[in-house]
Amino acid sequence: MQANELLRYFRMPDLMDFRQYIRTVPSHTLMGFGAFAAFTTFWYATRPKPVKPPCDLSMQSVEVAGGEGARRSALLSSDEPLVYFYDDVRTLYEGFQRGILVSNNGPCLGSRKPDKPYEWLSYKEVADLSECVGSALLQKGFKASSDQFIGIFSQNRPEWVIIELGCFAFSMVPVPLYDTLGTEAITYIVNKAELSLVFVDKPDKAKLLLEGVENKLTPGLKTIVLMEHNSDVFEQGKKLGVEMMTLKAFQDLGRANRQKPKPPKPEDLAVICFTSGTTGNPKGALITHRNIISDCSAFVKVTETILLPSPADTLISFLPLAHMFERVVECVMLCHGAKIGFFQGDIRLLMDDLKVLQPTIFPVVPRLLNRMFDRIFSQANSTVKRWMLDFASKRKEAELRSGIVRNNSLWDKLIFKKIQASLGGKVRLMVTGAAPVSATVLTFLRAALGCQFYEGYGQTECTAGCCLTLPGDWTAGHVGAPMPCNSIKLVDVEEMNYMAAKGEGEVCIKGPNVFQGYLKDPSKTAEALDKDGWLHTGDIGKWLPNGTLKIIDRKKHIFKLAQGEYIAPEKIENIYMRSEPVAQVFVYGESLQAFLVGIVVPDPETLSSWAKKKGLSGSFEELCRNKDVNKAILDDMVRLGKESGLKPFEQVKGIALHKELFSVENGLLTPTMKAKRPELRKYFRSQIDELYATIRV
Repeated sequence: MQANELLRYFRMPDLMDFRQYIRTVPSHTLMGFGAFAAFTTFWYATRPKPVKPPCDLSMQSVEVAGGEGARRSALLSSDEPLVYFYDDVRTLYEGFQRGILVSNNGPCLGSRKPDKPYEWLSYKEVADLSECVGSALLQKGFKASSDQFIGIFSQNRPEWVIIELGCFAFSMVPVPLYDTLGTEAITYIVNKAELSLVFVDKPDKAKLLLEGVENKLTPGLKTIVLMEHNSDVFEQGKKLGVEMMTLKAFQDLGRANRQKPKPPKPEDLAVICFTSGTTGNPKGALITHRNIISDCSAFVKVTETILLPSPADTLISFLPLAHMFERVVECVMLCHGAKIGFFQGDIRLLMDDLKVLQPTIFPVVPRLLNRMFDRIFSQANSTVKRWMLDFASKRKEAELRSGIVRNNSLWDKLIFKKIQASLGGKVRLMVTGAAPVSATVLTFLRAALGCQFYEGYGQTECTAGCCLTLPGDWTAGHVGAPMPCNSIKLVDVEEMNYMAAKGEGEVCIKGPNVFQGYLKDPSKTAEALDKDGWLHTGDIGKWLPNGTLKIIDRKKHIFKLAQGEYIAPEKIENIYMRSEPVAQVFVYGESLQAFLVGIVVPDPETLSSWAKKKGLSGSFEELCRNKDVNKAILDDMVRLGKESGLKPFEQVKGIALHKELFSVENGLLTPTMKAKRPELRKYFRSQIDELYATIRV
C-alpha cells in the first residue's frame, strides 16, 4: 500500500471503521507494523482536534489593579465583574419570560409516575399556573413585596417551580424548608421568617407543621396548601384552626381573581436560603435577584463558546431545590427555554429516571460520583477486565490532557458505552460542586463519560458558585479560576501559617453574587461580611501557577493538640477517604491529647473483597469487629497520609470501626451531607474515650 493511501485511511471520518481499514492492509504490512502498532497509529491519526479554550489556560485569572492581591477571571476585558449576560434578563422573572419566547412555548416541566413516560407542561402552561398561585396569594392578603415571605416544604417537583415563579411574578420571596430538616429546625425557620403560609407536598410534612401549631411552637402559621389531598390531615388542621387548601383549589382561587404581575427589581430579595450549618440553628441567607442572575450569567459566560444551553436540552432535577446549586442550574435552563424533568422522589429510582428522560444536562455531587466510580470498578471483577478498564481510561485521559472531549472513540464503543447508557446516553454537560471530589474519581469519570464536565466551588453566601473550571482544562485537583461575576483574594491565617504573600490564605469573595447578609442576624452577618464587602468563606486556598484555585484546608474546624500543633481534620479526612475499604471517616482530637483518633465506617460494597486480598473473611458485621481488619484499614489510611504529605502528628494513631453510615436521618450529617462534628463527638464519645485509654504512643 502506498504512503498516500495509508494516510487516506488514517484520516477516515468514520473512526469506528478500523476493521475495514485492517482488511485493506496487506498481511506483510500488518506484520511489519504489528496489529497493535497499526491500531495505535490509526487511533492517534484520526482523533479529533481539541476545542479552542476561551482563554490562555496557562493564565486563567489576572490580578485586579489595586485589589490587595485579588484576582479575577481572564475572560473579562476589565476589572468590572459581569452582572448580566443578557440585557433583558435582570431578574428571575425576566429570565423565565425569555425562556417562554426562545422555547417557542415548548415543553418546560416534566414528571412521571412509576413505569410511565414523562408528562410535560409547556412554558405558557407553567406561566399561567404560576400567575394563578401569585394571584391567590394576593387574594389571601399577602403583599406584592420583597418583604413578603412564603414557605415551600417539598421535594423537587413541577409544583415547586410553579410556586416559586408565582412568588417572583408578584415580587414575593420563597423560603424553602429542607426536605430532610428535623422538627426543631423547621420550627425555627417558620418563626424566624414569620411564615404564615407554607406550601407542602406530602401529608406527613403537613402533620409535622401541624404538630408545631398544636404544641404552640409556631403560633403564626395560619395556612397550609397541600399538593396532594389528604382528608385526615385536613380534618386535623381544621381542629387546630389552620386553614387547609389543596394546591388546585388555591390555583382556582387565583384564576377567579386574576391579577396583573408586579415583577421585582434586580436589587429585590429573591429567596431566603437557610444554610443547614454544622452547629447551631440554620442561618437565613438573603439572596437577591441580582445575586442569582449574576451567578447564572457567569456560568453562561464561561461555557458559551463550547456549550450554550438551548430548548433542545433537558435537565434532570434531583439535587434539592432548597439549595442554591440546583437553583442556579435550573434558572440557567429556564432562561434558555430548556426542559426540566424531575425524578420520582426516590433516589433509588434515579437510574430508571435517567434512562427514560435521557437528560443532556446532569448536575451531580461528589457522593454520587464516588458511588458511580466504585460500582464501575467493582464490576471489573477480573484481572483482564480491570486491565482493559485501566488501559481504556488512560487512553482517554491522554485525550483529555490534549483538550479533547468525546464519546465516540473505539474505547467508548468497547468499554464505556454501558456507563454512558446508564445515564440515558445523551449527557453533554455535567457539573459537580457542594463538596470536594477526588481528582482520581473526577479524571476517570471525565474520560469514561466523554462529556463537558466542570467542577465548581462556592457556598450559599455567594449564590452557589465563585470558581469554575474552564472548558479545555480537564486537569483535576483544583476548582478552576474565579467566575466572571466575582474576584477572589486570599488573606493571612497566621495561626495556621498560611500567608497571602506566599499565595495561600483564607478565600474571600467580592462581587454581585455575594449575599446581603443573614435574616435578622447582624452578628453572624458581620462574621461573614467585612466592612469592605468581602465574604470570608473559612476555606483555605492556594493559587496555582496557571491562575486556578486549589482548596487545601479548612479554617473553621481547626483545633490544637496538647503540643500546640494546629489540626484541620477535614483535610485529613479527605485523604483517608481515598482508602478503598473506607466509606466515611471522622477524625478527632483535643487540646488535652497529644494525638488523633478516628471513627471509620467501612464500605459495605468493597470491604469483603478488599479483606479477602488480605486473607481475611467473614460477614460485614464480623469484619467490622475483626481486630486484624481494623489494623489493615489503619495501615492503609496511614500509607495514604504519608503519600499525601501529612505530618506525623496529623496521622491518626488508632481507629474504631462502625458499621452504620453517618446520615441525615441519624443526625450525623447536615442536609448538604457535611459532618455535624459536635454530634459525631457526642455520638462516639465512648469509642473515643476507649481509644485514648488504650493507645500508647
